[in-house]
Amino acid sequence: MADSRPAAPHLAGVLLCLSALLLFSALDATAKYLAGFLAVPLLVWARYLVHLLLMLAFVAPHMGRQLVVTSHFWLMSLRGLTLAGVTLLGQLALQSLPLAETTSLVFVAPLLVALLAGPVLGERVPRRAWLATGAGFAGVLLIARPGGALSGPGVACALGAALFYAAYQLLTRKLVATEPALRLLFYTALFGTLAMSPTLPWTWDGRLPTLAQAGLIVSLGVYGGVGHFFLIRAFRQTPAALLSPLLYVQLVWATLLGWLAFGDLPDWISVAGMLVIAASGLFLIVDRRHFR
Repeated sequence: MADSRPAAPHLAGVLLCLSALLLFSALDATAKYLAGFLAVPLLVWARYLVHLLLMLAFVAPHMGRQLVVTSHFWLMSLRGLTLAGVTLLGQLALQSLPLAETTSLVFVAPLLVALLAGPVLGERVPRRAWLATGAGFAGVLLIARPGGALSGPGVACALGAALFYAAYQLLTRKLVATEPALRLLFYTALFGTLAMSPTLPWTWDGRLPTLAQAGLIVSLGVYGGVGHFFLIRAFRQTPAALLSPLLYVQLVWATLLGWLAFGDLPDWISVAGMLVIAASGLFLIVDRRHFR
């Protein structure tokens, strides 16, 4: 009995984490489909607006001022803007790249974090972290190889999203010790909405989406907001050492949804690159000594 009780919350955390990753992949797949009819900045704005409204409706009544008041306003704001950059560049990449390859390229972010943790956070970066990062970038070259079928601008957008995602993760590591998780989540929704609102006059031509498209647009915010909430709950009740390697399951979800929704399957060279990136990231997660 003593062993079964701690196992239960761990199992729940694992299921929440896997569900969150599925929701993130569903968000990307839905955005990729909608981008064929609507401008990407408009979709990004709608994603964060729905997310913000959900938090105002379900979280603000319980937290009140604690949802907003922070002693790190500028860092919180910058963190929200970096995630908006991830979403915008990621969805621009999805216009021309398959879902699996885009997700793999964005997953270069943990490798960038390992390198930037030294100059930004003052952490020691040992040689093995550099080697793992170099291997990960070799995986990028396998996916975005010269003469390959992938769009150059799409690859550039995906790698730009990875750079923003690395900055987002570094800012999260600086703030997570002092800021409640739901406040962090609120600021990402708030500043994502604020950042994308000025683009509306140039990205919306006045036409209203169909009822089906409107439902899918709303689903973007639901996928993002609920997915992040699930991930927060998962890491709250389950050790990060157990959950962090599972984050790469998103590559599996992305490949599956890309095949089911768009008929896209990566070739064997791209699969090899995806595996190299995932293996490099997993090595950095398991070998936590390089963060000391």
